[in-house]
Amino acid sequence: MITRRDVFQAIADPTRRAIILLIAFQAMTPNAIAEHFDTTRQAVSKHLRILTECQLVKQEQSGREIYYRLNGDRMQEIDQWLEQFRQIWESRFSELDNVLLTMKTNSNEQKPII
Repeated sequence: MITRRDVFQAIADPTRRAIILLIAFQAMTPNAIAEHFDTTRQAVSKHLRILTECQLVKQEQSGREIYYRLNGDRMQEIDQWLEQFRQIWESRFSELDNVLLTMKTNSNEQKPII
């Protein structure tokens, strides 16, 4: 039975985020991934299992090797969820820009001419 993990708990770990970055460019074997970390192959395998359980990565068999590839569809779901917050903050920053511009304009208008 596969345990479904929360994707945000999975990406909260810096090692798992680093693994995602590695395999975003090309599929890699667990051994190739482990070479990039100062940890055991077993620890990397555990991280890969968690990423697989939450469907952020996919396993692909090629001969005797298993390759891990980023699941772009799942990453897109995360991006869509985050987009709502991006829009909120962009709106707030835009409002702040307007307030600061108004304050600056008012400040320049109130300076006495000498």
